[in-house]
Amino acid sequence: MRWIIVHHHFRPGGVRRVIEQATPHLVEGRARSVVLVGGEAPEPLWYEKLSERLAPMAVTWEADPAFGYVAEAGMSATEIARRVGKTLRRVLDAGEAGEDWIWIHNAGLGRNVVMVRELARVCRKRNVRVAWHHHDWWFENRWSRWAEMRRLQVTTLREAARAAFPAGAGWLHAGINRRDVVRLRRGFPGQSVWLPNPVEFGSRGSVRSRGDGAGARRWLAERLDGDTTSPVWLVPCRFLRRKNMAEAALITRWLRPEAWLVTTAGASSEEERPTWERFLGAARDGQWRVRISILDRAGAGSPSVESLLEASEAVVLSSIQEGFGLPYLEAAAAGRPLIGRRLANVVPDLESLGLTFPTLYEEILVSPSWLDWNQEIARQERLFATWKSGLPRSCRNWVQLPDWLREEPKRGVPFSRLTFTGQLEVLRAATPASSPEALRMNPWLSGWKSWATAGKLPRITWEPDTAEKLSGRTYARRFWKAAHAAAGVARAGAESAERVQAGFLRERLGADHLYPLLWHRDT
Repeated sequence: MRWIIVHHHFRPGGVRRVIEQATPHLVEGRARSVVLVGGEAPEPLWYEKLSERLAPMAVTWEADPAFGYVAEAGMSATEIARRVGKTLRRVLDAGEAGEDWIWIHNAGLGRNVVMVRELARVCRKRNVRVAWHHHDWWFENRWSRWAEMRRLQVTTLREAARAAFPAGAGWLHAGINRRDVVRLRRGFPGQSVWLPNPVEFGSRGSVRSRGDGAGARRWLAERLDGDTTSPVWLVPCRFLRRKNMAEAALITRWLRPEAWLVTTAGASSEEERPTWERFLGAARDGQWRVRISILDRAGAGSPSVESLLEASEAVVLSSIQEGFGLPYLEAAAAGRPLIGRRLANVVPDLESLGLTFPTLYEEILVSPSWLDWNQEIARQERLFATWKSGLPRSCRNWVQLPDWLREEPKRGVPFSRLTFTGQLEVLRAATPASSPEALRMNPWLSGWKSWATAGKLPRITWEPDTAEKLSGRTYARRFWKAAHAAAGVARAGAESAERVQAGFLRERLGADHLYPLLWHRDT
């Protein structure tokens, strides 16, 4: 067969990590070639490394902006559909009938519904097998996608559902956490599978070393004002609002004030840039020990993410929203402690795979007295009303008013539920972790700070079979078993997509899933 990988782009990030980790195992003994199709050419170095790993199998690529993010392509819906159809037909015509598998990533993200819809149309017509690999959803705190879809003549939730969850005979829908897959199966029984992202571990209690930690530490020192001794706490991701980066800064300040907080990449898109620039400005003004996007434009000789993990004392993941949370596993594989949020859709899956995380927290609570609370509430009420008014009328009644907008918190307010402006106010106040108020609201702080000060934060542990459960071999075996089962399933009805999306919407519009950080581009 030919294995055709479709994604909006092949930039650094979780999707690219899944592609590079899983592809060799998915195609082993099955494919004669691999084709990358995206909105832009893959980075030469990454493409070269992937090609080397897959050799002697041929790896080629096709790039057309029509496959990228609509906001970046600058094309009409008609032009996108025309160009996507033309490129797909050319790619498929280069192979033999019946030999192609398309593995498309993030179709449900809503960044280009026209491309997804056209790909589904062409593949149905040609009976091409498709695996829809879902990482994120357009309706999960990404409601700017709805306005964008409407500009592309996708004007109803029914049309949006059919674009996010395409139906086809024998097609497969893969989700990366169990909670999402439960909902997928309600619309696509026999065509849905849970595929936790693969990660390379060593044996129990050991680490598979793939990086040059010592070299990365020397490289870091040149970018940390020549500091060769202070610890580094790493956030291995791009700068997105949902990464809740101000919380990572607060955690580092409270637990390890002498540490540098470092992120690997910068703003993930132009939408994220205003918040990114405000954070950089606040860090400069406050002289915070922070370095953002340390790998952006780093040039030749820059270390890998694996090397940076090995060079760091700890990993921080303060995300309020993740589909899978690859850094949880990357920290484990690198043998590094992780300070992270106990995300309800992520951590139970990882614990079921045998991992134990000793330093996870539910929320960090702060006092309303640490910021101008009246202004914060007014700001949130204004943003909430604007955000809700932009939702489709048919689902506005599903929105639950967040608890903290009903009455003033008695014990404290979660830092994650503040606007970005409110978060920066708290950070500028520099409230010490040892203050009685901070310890009263967050009693775990004292013990964790003692560990961190001594450089003895506990590491993640895992069971003997965890490495095999998360290996590329197991991933490929689960994929092909599910694909074989789906092969005999007829095309689901259009109402299946609507049923799945409606279930997601009712859940995601609940108060537990609402965060002011994500109501507006720059709050």
